[in-house]
Amino acid sequence: MLEALFARIDDQRDALVELTRELVQIPTINPPGDAYRACARLLGKRLGLAGFEVSYQRAEGALGDSERYPRVNVIARYEGREPGPCVHFNGHLDVVEPGLGWSLNPFAGVVRQGRLYGRGACDMKGGIAAAVIALESVIAAGIRFPGALEVSGTVDEESGGHAGVAWLARQGWFSRPRVDHVIIPEPLGVDRICIGHRGVWWAEIETFGRVAHGSMPFLGDCAIRHMGAFLNRLERHLLPKLATRQTAMPVVPREARQSTLCLNAVHGGGAESHDGLPSPLVADRCRIVLDRRFLLEEDLSEVKAEVGAILEQLRHDRPHFRYRITELMEVLPSLTPRDAPTVRAVAAGIEQVLDCMPLLVASPGTYDQKHVQRIGQLEDCIAYGPGILELAHQPNEYVVIDDLVSSAKVMAAATLRLLGAAPE
Repeated sequence: MLEALFARIDDQRDALVELTRELVQIPTINPPGDAYRACARLLGKRLGLAGFEVSYQRAEGALGDSERYPRVNVIARYEGREPGPCVHFNGHLDVVEPGLGWSLNPFAGVVRQGRLYGRGACDMKGGIAAAVIALESVIAAGIRFPGALEVSGTVDEESGGHAGVAWLARQGWFSRPRVDHVIIPEPLGVDRICIGHRGVWWAEIETFGRVAHGSMPFLGDCAIRHMGAFLNRLERHLLPKLATRQTAMPVVPREARQSTLCLNAVHGGGAESHDGLPSPLVADRCRIVLDRRFLLEEDLSEVKAEVGAILEQLRHDRPHFRYRITELMEVLPSLTPRDAPTVRAVAAGIEQVLDCMPLLVASPGTYDQKHVQRIGQLEDCIAYGPGILELAHQPNEYVVIDDLVSSAKVMAAATLRLLGAAPE
């Protein structure tokens, strides 16, 4: 049965490439959330033709949703011939902006030397296409199975998933009895299974001063200098400490097994965008966005306290130092048990298709598993998909076409095992 199913997927190689190209060619850039409806409709129409019941769910009122940028999610379900478990494949439709450095059109879906290039090809429209082809092939093969198959294309994962999986999970779309097993085709590697991720704390930190004429800075108080003092202490004191902290989680790449801190944005002084020269002003406000990734072994309250302690010490050390912290997002680390059904099923599929033992890994960054497990209360959730993790968000992002096909086979085999329709 599996050999015939794998042959069918091989025959769908061109269709898999074309579906990936079609998805890449829709520029679902987030922010602001472009073309979500068009991408959801493309996916929904395809799944509808395969016999799925399709539902479009707009996250009205959610963060980011507006008439100009509606947060439209698509969920499709195919019922088996008798009651049983539901296997759900979830992929995010949004991509980050292309950025600079591309040598080809990031939204053309160029195929060259066995690779498909484009923003989102790796992260993660290739994975969505592989899941679709896998499930379509199971259905077309006429395999009798209990339970149900589901596919969802959701929004805003790149900015936290609040109008996507988080919103849907609150509506019951990712909870039992509707769903039993969730596989997210993030690009962690075709021979690797991702069982969790590090934690994240995002915060905006502002320092304040007093405005004055730039030719007489002694009459003002420069907020940028205050921020510089804070950044200096991060550099000299906190960052060296973080580099010494290591996790037992199998995070890849290995460099991400330590605690990290990234400054995602900085702005101080005059208007963020303007034409011509700026005004000669002492900056009365400066802000940064801090991205702190922490480990399973760390406590979130202590993570926050470390930053707060530096700011409080500066308040005592520097005259007129004033600050404000605005917390933007917090997510605890996640780790699915190594013997969970999805882990065992995908591992068996990797052994069958690739003839190798899978590597269990954890992601350096968070993904929508956090919402499935914490809001949906569904523990059996992992990430598995084609793509090279280090290519995500990079210029000239690509996915290897052979990996697309192999991952589709693994997904199909894992699905049958989870439904009880494949031999052990």
